[in-house]
Amino acid sequence: MPKIVDREARREAVADAVLRVAGRGGLENASLRNVAEEAGLAIGSVRHYFAGHGEMMLFAMDELARRIDRRVRDHAGRILDPATDVADRRDSVEELLAEFLPLDRARHEEAALWLTFTTAARTRPELRPRAEKLHDGMHELLTRVLNETQRAGGLAEGLDIAVETLRLSALLDGLALQAVLRPDAVRPDTMRKVLRGHLDSLRPKRH
Repeated sequence: MPKIVDREARREAVADAVLRVAGRGGLENASLRNVAEEAGLAIGSVRHYFAGHGEMMLFAMDELARRIDRRVRDHAGRILDPATDVADRRDSVEELLAEFLPLDRARHEEAALWLTFTTAARTRPELRPRAEKLHDGMHELLTRVLNETQRAGGLAEGLDIAVETLRLSALLDGLALQAVLRPDAVRPDTMRKVLRGHLDSLRPKRH
């Protein structure tokens, strides 16, 4: 009997290979040949599952986004649930945002890959729409989280959510960038402290 191959599973395996190759040596090393070798496939097999190199790279970007999305989904559900009390929502907000920071090996690798793809998108037009989509998705999530936290009374009065979303996004991006570039200087406990301090500054003042 001919061997039955799960097409989507094979595409995901190739995407994983792209991410491993890019993580070790950058996108310039993620050629069809190198990716095929990493995945244990012939180049012709990779071409069977992707129309070309560009489609393969876009699918790898999507796979990276899916990994992060799977982790943040549970936190987001608790934050956006009106029945969640203030203390639980506060903890969930911090844990959700921490998923975007390189606090362990897996998240450090993802942050480095995210930086690699988004930097490449500046000069590779085929990657730009997907990079903008990923950025917009994160921006929308942060806006929803802050809006729901404000609705539940967890933010100080008078805060401009649009401005605070931008500030929070810049904070997460900046911490992730510095941790990837200077991991010995910007450690997980420091990033946690900076994030917690920022969130504390947004909460209602105690009288």
